[in-house]
Order: sequence, then C-alpha cells, then structure tokens
Amino acid sequence: MQNKYLQIYKEIADQIQGGGFEPGSKLPSEHDLVERFQTSRETIRKALSQLAQNGFIQKVQGKGSIVLDARKFDFPVSGLVSFTELADMLGGNAVTEVEKLALIHPDSSLQGALQAAPDSFIWEVHRIREIDGERIIFDKDFFKKMYVDNLTEEICRGSIYDYIENELGMAISFARKEITVEAPTEEDRNYLDLEGYETVVVVKNFVYFDDASLFQYTESRHRPDKFKFVDFARRTKA
Repeated sequence: MQNKYLQIYKEIADQIQGGGFEPGSKLPSEHDLVERFQTSRETIRKALSQLAQNGFIQKVQGKGSIVLDARKFDFPVSGLVSFTELADMLGGNAVTEVEKLALIHPDSSLQGALQAAPDSFIWEVHRIREIDGERIIFDKDFFKKMYVDNLTEEICRGSIYDYIENELGMAISFARKEITVEAPTEEDRNYLDLEGYETVVVVKNFVYFDDASLFQYTESRHRPDKFKFVDFARRTKA
C-alpha cells in the first residue's frame, strides 16, 4: 500500500496541475491539511516537502506554501540559446529592458574571466528579462570591444547574437558553463520580482567563436521557480 504522505502528495500535485490551485495562491495551512486528510502533521510536512522538491510549491517564510506555475520554462544547459530565441520557443509575452550599456576597462575579476588586458575596452550590458509581466532573469553581459566594435540599446533590446552572426558575420561556436545557486544580491532584489525567494540560479557563460577566441562572459541570474535546466546525457563505457 502506498505511503499516506505519497497519496497526499499525488492528490495535491494533481490538483495543481489540473488548475485547482492558481499559481501564486497559497495552499491551505498545515492545520487545515491535517484536518482534511485526517492524518498527522508530520505526514503533511513530508507531503509538502515532496511537493516543494518536485517544483509544485515554494515554502516562503511568513507566507506558507505558495503554489508555483507547473509550466516551467525549459532552459537548455548544453545549448547556446539567446533569450530572444528562448522567448520565441516559449510563445509568451517577453520584454527586454536595457538597464546599462557602457564601455569599461575590466577589473581584475573580469580580466580573469575574459582573459582581457587591463587597458582593453569591454562592453558592459545589463538587461532585465520579463515574461508575462514578471521580471525573472537579470543578465549581466561583457563583450570584448576588439570583436564587437559597436553596440546600441536597440541592438541590446533585440538579440546581440543575431547582430554578431548576421551583421558582423562572425560564427559563435561553443561555451563553457557554470551553474550555481546563490543568495540574491542587492541588484537581484532591485531588478527581479523575487517575491520572497531567498535564492537565485546563476548561469555563467564563457562564450567562444569558432576559432576558439573568447569574446563574451555572462552572468545570467534566474528566479528559481520559473525554469528547469535540461540536458541529455549518454553513458559511455570506459
């Protein structure tokens, strides 16, 4: 016989997926769920933990269990996809706001990330990505000016990759990626609709042309409830 907490988990998960609870609404309190399912508080907490682990709810301090949108956006880990291309695939109402566009000299951290000389020029671009009215991605992009000579706000509101490939005629080839989960910075809290979330998913990209020239470093900072990071893996024998 299936464990009681798994039965409760499945019933609530089915309700969320079937539209019984709207995204952003709260589940009934633990006390109310104990009464509803005629079980212990420990069993309810195990069911809620399973729901949180599988992306159906987010436990927010002081607010209870918040129902998440079961339709998470697939973000390919191994692919190189621009936000414009991702937005086209999602079909949602996507908007890009350019918060910063400046030419800078790299600090020591950026010199290491971009393998750039201290006196070189770097484009610094900050963009907020909004989908269906919610600001859920904060992108911090850095491009070597020696490869990308000119950037405008109009280009940055669209696709910089499209500009590089189709206007500059350069072939973007591959990237090295790092994915971490971090506490939000003050910038994250200012630019993202975090709504009580205490972590952000940070995807760092080191992007190369087909001649292996490193031209871009990116920090893409995501609200944790809206994306699942997907990949395909094949086991190979030693």
